[in-house]
Amino acid sequence: MNKILTTLAVLFISLSTTSQVNNSALKQSTLQRPKLVVGIVIDQMRWDYLYRYYDRYQTDGGFKQMLSQGFSCENTLIPYIPTITACGHACIYTGSVPAINGIIGNEWWDNTSSKMTYCAGDVNVKTVGSTSAAGQMSPHNLLVTTIGDEMHLASNFHNKVIGIALKDRASILPAGHSANAAYWFDDLTGGWISSTYYMSDLPNWVKDLNAKKMVDQYYAKDWKTLYPIESYVQSTPDDVPYENKPFGKGFPYTLSTFIGKNYGLIHVTPYGNSYTFDMAEAAIQGEQLGTGNFPDLLAVSLSSPDYIGHTFGPNSIEAEDGFLRLDKDLGDFLRFLDKQVGKGNYLIFLSADHGVAQIPAFLKDHKIPAGSIEGTALTDQLNKVLQDKFKSEKLAIGIINYQVYFDHNKINEGRLNQEAIYKEAISFLSTQPGISRAIALDGLTAITLNTDIKNALANGYNAARSGDIQLIYWPQWIEGFEAKGTTHGAWNPYDSHIPLLWYGWNIQPGQSSRRVYMSDIAPTLAAMLHIQMPSGTVGRPIEEIVK
Repeated sequence: MNKILTTLAVLFISLSTTSQVNNSALKQSTLQRPKLVVGIVIDQMRWDYLYRYYDRYQTDGGFKQMLSQGFSCENTLIPYIPTITACGHACIYTGSVPAINGIIGNEWWDNTSSKMTYCAGDVNVKTVGSTSAAGQMSPHNLLVTTIGDEMHLASNFHNKVIGIALKDRASILPAGHSANAAYWFDDLTGGWISSTYYMSDLPNWVKDLNAKKMVDQYYAKDWKTLYPIESYVQSTPDDVPYENKPFGKGFPYTLSTFIGKNYGLIHVTPYGNSYTFDMAEAAIQGEQLGTGNFPDLLAVSLSSPDYIGHTFGPNSIEAEDGFLRLDKDLGDFLRFLDKQVGKGNYLIFLSADHGVAQIPAFLKDHKIPAGSIEGTALTDQLNKVLQDKFKSEKLAIGIINYQVYFDHNKINEGRLNQEAIYKEAISFLSTQPGISRAIALDGLTAITLNTDIKNALANGYNAARSGDIQLIYWPQWIEGFEAKGTTHGAWNPYDSHIPLLWYGWNIQPGQSSRRVYMSDIAPTLAAMLHIQMPSGTVGRPIEEIVK
């Protein structure tokens, strides 16, 4: 009897152990993924902003938390020209470049229709949530899939993909073709809108947020510096001549006078970031993101740093205060995610669509060579030169995205020699102040040029949409903004060196100075999620992140 009991006990233990091993193997064989992927793109954030204000960022939360507990790719570059908003957002979420994804700028000249084309403009759809025309937008000009599209395809559309930004293009292009929704800001109403491409009516949670009139609430706070203004020692003194003045004189800015009136000015304040995070949190709760069986994607873009940077310049107190306040908003958002989705359940990447150049007048004050080129005046001069030579008016349509566009209909109708026109134009443009090189894009392969710049030009050239002659400016030279403010778009590090932070699910703390590119973000996400990378991807997974 004892022998029988002993045998049964051994058999039970053996079966139990086998069951435990099998269960353990089963658990290990289940594919692990985050519940929610959050992309945060800061419009016009140079890499150095991570450290320029580092000592002033909050200790708990925000950029410092992402740097200390996440992974930083310190040498992330944009692999194409022009470094412009639409191109950046498209590249980040497609892993592709303008030459392939078709988004060669915020706008471009369409030779077929002989008119300007806006990257997200679509007259075949209507605004949802407002009577304005600001909602006539869709991703139809984007030629490839996004990481959100691929997440949908991988789950058979059982997950959700949503884009949010003040700028329409910064919401629509990241969200992709098959997105559940994209939302952007309407200057007319001060609320969030969409288009009939996505829906016929706004969800109740969006209507509820719009009803709160949050812009008026933020305007009521006015804009004072977060800390005593004399502590902003890393910035130029307030109210210098080369800053624009959308609110009148310098700090403090009285915004309460705009309540119920000029909603568009929220763009040029740090409250634009706060309002975007309000919308992001409302979307997570309203759509129950991060609660399904497949990872959801929330693409958030913070547009206000771009408006502030263009208006006041990167060395302004306004820019510094904007990033200090953004740091606090970011910290609050991380704490919200911890509570709502659960720490370790979400994956964040934080990057930028481009950087920014210093204001030329500011650089000149410090004996650094700089300048600006007025595109319209230069086009007029070029057209006069070409008219004298070829007896035809206005052969050059204009300078768009640092490229000269010619009127090919006029060239063909007049049976003019296109090659001769290019040659004459290049000869003239190459002698103009601030222009380093003028290059015919259809002959790019034969040009002797720095390899990195040449590759950037090739990656930015889409034969169907790009211009004819590429202009490369001398460093510190910009287009437009002659007396006040600044811009971006060049190959130089101040425009092309961007932050890239990874935080949350499966991310081990660390950093790398190995060169990676903006186009590597989407394939890295694809590798982490074990799904197909977007259809136009030319980037590669970042090994330090996916290992």
